[in-house]
Amino acid sequence: MTAPTLRRYAVLSISTAVLTIGLKATAYALTGSVGLLSDALESGVNLLAAVVALLALWVAAQPEDEEHAYGHNKAEYFSSGFEGGLILVAAVSIAYAATRRLLDPHPIDQAGPALALAAVAAGVNLAVARVLATAGRRHESIALEADAHHLMADVWTSVAVIAGVGLAAATGWTMLDPLVAFIVAANIVRIGLDLLRRSALGLLDTALPEPLRQEIVATLEAHRGAGLQYHALRTRQAGRWRFISFHVLVPGDWSVQRGHDVLEQIEEEVRTRVPHSTVFTHLEPIEDPLSFEDQRLERERDA
Repeated sequence: MTAPTLRRYAVLSISTAVLTIGLKATAYALTGSVGLLSDALESGVNLLAAVVALLALWVAAQPEDEEHAYGHNKAEYFSSGFEGGLILVAAVSIAYAATRRLLDPHPIDQAGPALALAAVAAGVNLAVARVLATAGRRHESIALEADAHHLMADVWTSVAVIAGVGLAAATGWTMLDPLVAFIVAANIVRIGLDLLRRSALGLLDTALPEPLRQEIVATLEAHRGAGLQYHALRTRQAGRWRFISFHVLVPGDWSVQRGHDVLEQIEEEVRTRVPHSTVFTHLEPIEDPLSFEDQRLERERDA
């Protein structure tokens, strides 16, 4: 899928956030419910996050240049990290509003129309979240996945708020309203921390997941019978793109052309088994003992 198409998903998320903010703000205005206020605040965070995701997808799609030889894919991690931070800010705001309402409870009026609006907003968020989650997994976009997770959190928030506010209005137990808001805050804290963790791992050049690493190892092991060995396998991921490097040891009497051809074949097989990857290889003579010592990422010069 092209970058402009991915950005259209972010535009869809922005449009959804604007619509749901309007619905939820109207619901809050009708009732004065702090639970519905917390729901509206989370949609406001969704809007900011969607705008940041759109910007991140635009930056990530820029081609490599002299200052960014490996591309701009990591911009998506900044987007998801920012979204995780916004979620935590929203949680604090919700908890603060709930505390004030807990100390000064108010009856809930016009609950029926307000909850109907909240239900419509939840339905819209659910539909868009499923679209974004599918696109994010298919195209390995952490920015879209983060947006989808956030929208799903918003859906569960709305479900909890509708249930809590509905019960509070029906029973007159106004304490349910702020208690629901506290539950919402706790849930979105969990989601925000998970997004921050994933973003940090991406920015720290975490290795590829073990299943993908095993695909690389299987490719390399298939060539051992031809007199080759390998070591110093390293992997990392930047957005949807993977970077893979390893050393290949071959007999020293091979010609440069023969060694080059074998490495080209191995690299192509790795790219086939692990899509969206850049493969770096280094050729070494198998008879030289120093070749087996050349496995460290950083090599100190001999004194």
